[in-house]
Amino acid sequence: MYTVYLLLGSNKGDRLKFLLLARYFIQQKAGEVVQNSAVYETAPWGKTNQAKYLNQALIIKTDKTPFQLLKSLQHIEKNLGRTNKHNNAARTIDIDILFYETTVIQAKNLIIPHPRLHLRNFTLQPLLELNKSYTHPVFHKSIEELAKDCADTLKVSIFKP
Repeated sequence: MYTVYLLLGSNKGDRLKFLLLARYFIQQKAGEVVQNSAVYETAPWGKTNQAKYLNQALIIKTDKTPFQLLKSLQHIEKNLGRTNKHNNAARTIDIDILFYETTVIQAKNLIIPHPRLHLRNFTLQPLLELNKSYTHPVFHKSIEELAKDCADTLKVSIFKP
């Protein structure tokens, strides 16, 4: 079984419902959810003229390879109504693979670790909650160090429904 860190995001429709459904389907189709962060509300990153996001980080245990996992997660996204694959566009659900053990992959359709996680507070804050000492396999810095170095000033706060 492999330990994988995921980030869920939603800013279209019933955001909390989409996060809950994504977690349910991940548990059913991708791997066992062993830990999850609080849900955070965050300003949109990159394309600011859209609704705020809800984000949540998960740790899962899976027997799937990175590419099998990607396929499963994309299938979940599609089943939950994700149609727009453009960067930073509004979406019902987005599921990103942040880390897959200490694996480094640079493929056309999959980059692990996620190439922008160190630039985004909406990713780093939930990761801090899960494992602040986890070491990024490329930068060789802990999540805590990456968060301290992050220049992102967008507000990230725990969601209170």
